Amino acid sequence: MTTITRRALGLVTAASFTALAATGALAQEKRIIAVSIPAATHGWTGGVVYHAEQAEKEIEAAFPNIDVIVKTSPSATAQVSALEDLAAAQKLDALVILPFTSEELTGPVEQVKAAGTFIAVVDRGLTDPAIQDLYVAGDNLAVGANTAKWLAEKLGNEGKVVVLRGIPTVIDDERIQGFTEVIKGTNIEILDIQYANWNQDEAFTLMQDYLAKYPQIDAVWANDDDMLLGVLEAVKESGRTEIRYALGGNGMKDVIELVMAGDPVTPISTPYPPSMIKSAIYMVAGQFTGQAPMRGSFKLDAPLITPENAEQFYFPDSPF
Repeated sequence: MTTITRRALGLVTAASFTALAATGALAQEKRIIAVSIPAATHGWTGGVVYHAEQAEKEIEAAFPNIDVIVKTSPSATAQVSALEDLAAAQKLDALVILPFTSEELTGPVEQVKAAGTFIAVVDRGLTDPAIQDLYVAGDNLAVGANTAKWLAEKLGNEGKVVVLRGIPTVIDDERIQGFTEVIKGTNIEILDIQYANWNQDEAFTLMQDYLAKYPQIDAVWANDDDMLLGVLEAVKESGRTEIRYALGGNGMKDVIELVMAGDPVTPISTPYPPSMIKSAIYMVAGQFTGQAPMRGSFKLDAPLITPENAEQFYFPDSPF
């Protein structure tokens, strides 16, 4: 698997645009890039919608020969219908899709592929990876592992922590795997680890349970920034002061603001940016405009977000 950074992606995009200018590709036939994504049902997908719409505006403004069509769907069933409508209305040169669920969308995407459409899959994969030409995702193992390494160092490899899981998915499994594998090499004890379904209210309730059950908690890892906000509220209401760190992940705007302000309890985060949808759309556009081959799998880095670099991950106009 190839790993690229945001900077590298920017260079690829810039190279594609330069090639466009040199070859006069603006005169080429109209290309249609359909983008199928979940509706803004929670914070992270709200960010996905925002960045997809930003990409649509920017690419269409720069390249009159490209038409980007963004369709959001509130469920897997609705996304299947949206795909059928898109494919029936016009010939799609490319489909960029973040599947609601892998199993339900694999067959419909395969049908779109059969018409000669270039397929780019983002984040949640299909059950048959052979269908996709391009795959863009974050590094969930690194999200967990990089957070655990930082936490272990700050705690001196000693202490008691509680963990909140997301929903039972490969993404959650990988984050937990990355975190626990690092913690196993320390004297840090994981007191408890339960699901809160990447939901702020459920995280609030679960953290209340943890606080009632354990008289000493040195740190909390919430796995996700939506859940982290629930954790922070529960800790605040409890009045407990021994909790040194409460950490999440994903790069939510509200949490990045805490990091930028040097918050003592949440001084770092790790990115799993919803802007990866924008990266994928730009990569597909680069293929059509600059004749730059864009095939394979690309895993975005998950470096620690600190006060020193937080501005790079901060999108003030994004809902997430």
